[in-house]
Formats: sequence, C-alpha cells, structure tokens
Amino acid sequence: MSPVALGVTHRDFVTTAAGGRVMGDVVDVDLTHPEVRTDLLTPGAVAARAPVAAMANGSGAVAGINGDFFDIGRTNAPAGPAVTRGQPLKAAVPHGRRMGPAVPGAEIDYVFAVGVDRVGRIDRLRLEGQVTGKGGTFPVRALNQYAVPVGGVGVFTPDWGVVDRARTLCGTDVDRDAPCAAEQAEVLVHDGAVAMAGPPVGGRIPDGDVVLTGRDEGAAAVRSLRVGDPVTVAYSLVPASGVQPQFAIGGTPVLVDSRLVAGLDDRARAPRSAVGMSRDGRHIALVTLDGRQSDSVGATLAELATLLREMGLDDAVNLDGGGSSTLVHRAPGAPEVAVVNDPSDPSARLVPNGIGVFAG
Repeated sequence: MSPVALGVTHRDFVTTAAGGRVMGDVVDVDLTHPEVRTDLLTPGAVAARAPVAAMANGSGAVAGINGDFFDIGRTNAPAGPAVTRGQPLKAAVPHGRRMGPAVPGAEIDYVFAVGVDRVGRIDRLRLEGQVTGKGGTFPVRALNQYAVPVGGVGVFTPDWGVVDRARTLCGTDVDRDAPCAAEQAEVLVHDGAVAMAGPPVGGRIPDGDVVLTGRDEGAAAVRSLRVGDPVTVAYSLVPASGVQPQFAIGGTPVLVDSRLVAGLDDRARAPRSAVGMSRDGRHIALVTLDGRQSDSVGATLAELATLLREMGLDDAVNLDGGGSSTLVHRAPGAPEVAVVNDPSDPSARLVPNGIGVFAG
C-alpha cells in the first residue's frame, strides 16, 4: 500500500476470475479525514471530453477515476445525473437512451453520491422543474441532457458547452437512431425574459442565461414564449435519500447491502471501473480491473461485484469500463498524476467526467 495523501492510499492486487488472471488497482479514501473531499471531474463542459489525467491535473485532484457511460461519438455527454460542488449539472436521459450494459432493475437516475453529510451512498436523483410564462406553466423534462424526452422541453445552461442542441432532439426515448423530431423550437432567456427565439443551434450560452429547447409538443410550448415575455425557469435534482449531494455521478448499482444485484451478466469479460463504499459510507474505494491484456483478462459484471464484496465493500456501482477504464493518482511530491492501471486502448481515452479526490 502506498500513501497518496493524508487519508488517501493506493494499492495494486492480483486476483483470478473464471477466465484467468486479473490485475487490479484501488485507491482507498477516508472521508472522515477533515482534509479529504471528493467532487466531479469534468473537462469544463457537459458535452465535452478529456483524459482523466488532464481533468485531475486541471482541478488539483490527488486521485481520480473515469466516470459515467456517455453518448460516444455524438454529443459525448454522460448519460446519468451529475452534481458538482452541490449544484445540479445535468439530469438523466430517458431510460431507453442509456449507454452501457443492462442491469436488471437499474434505472438511469441512479448515482454514486457523497452528501453534504460527507457520507457516500447509492442514491437516485429525480429532475423536477417548471417554466412559467404569460400563457401558463409547463414542466421541464431535461437538464443539459443528450436526449430530450419525446414531447418534452429541456433546459440548457452555459455548463452544456458548444455542441449543437439540435442533436438532443434526435431519436426517440427508446431508439437513439430514430429520425430527429419534426417539430423543434428554442428560446434564450436573459434576465428573466425571452431575448431570442428560433430553431435549436450550437454555440456557447452566455453566463447567467438559459436556453429552453423543445421537441414535438414541447416545441409548441416553447413557441408560446414570445420575445420580451417574462419567464421564470426553476429546476432541481431531488435525492431519493433526502440528503442533498455535494457531488454525484451516474452509475449502475451492482452491489447493495453486501449482496450482488440479481441477474448480473456473467459472460462478457472486459476492463472494469467501479466505486464502492463501506457500510457506514465513510470510506470509499475507486477500483479498476485491467482487461484485454496478455496478463489480465478482465472481469464480468458478476465477477466485479463479487470481488468488490470480497474487498469488504457494502455498496458499489459500475462505471464506464472497456477502453474508458482509467485510474490515476499523484505520488507525494510529484507535479502531476500518473495513470496506475493498464488501460486497454493504445492511448488515453477521452471521457466526459470522473470522480476526483482532493486533499489539503
């Protein structure tokens, strides 16, 4: 075991799975240490990507792991909810538009979160919001998401980035390859009033402004807002636990109360990333398993969950694996983090978010 910072350590290990030898790494984090905290790693926008190491170095993290599955090759935005520094960043896409392996009973709004109580937990974050204008009130169905639900209205903030918002109106709630919505509309809200109206576009949203983007029936609701009309936009991510998250990232539960989630796949073996926690939520572990290597065959989801339980973890979620699986930490005195696992891609994969560990 090697020290990373006070309350943070790294160790590597070797285990065996049904398919052979597996190399792994784990960063243990003691949330009871007053100088240790966790937060979301991002490349500076929801719809953007960067290597885990670059995100960690840019934020001053001492350790980090890749995060949620994402809309790879399109908007590149992550699928699940996200919270950073206590503020909602994005909500979950429709369940049928999720990326990653299917897990029975796993809804798309599940997250790994560390609450304002400094306790790690598996939680669910439900989007609640509404837009109120001269003609009445209609619901917010999306927040900085790569898929606005059919018939819905989405809120986009400067956090979204510059990717064309029209892309979020393509596909359906169950088919990402379906045609784009025939009816689309968008308005820019500045200082509590509609400042611009037209079709969805890309480009940076000015600080302090929001964009309302609608499809199908949602487009009609957006069109009812005229330039100059006063508009109120309100939204929040409501935690099922009742504890507000200080940070949260999308993930699929695979271990709950020391029991494997029923029906986990035990056939497809790949590199894996996961985050788990102790029973009291005061200690968390960032874990990677190498795969597709001559000396490490990877693991199935069932094998991953079994290993996490054997490590003494009580709850855990699966993060994006395969070529995305990356774990980094900064050795004491080093100027930058280093990748400590053995990613399967020939170069560092660009990902949209991750979990960062900060100390001091």
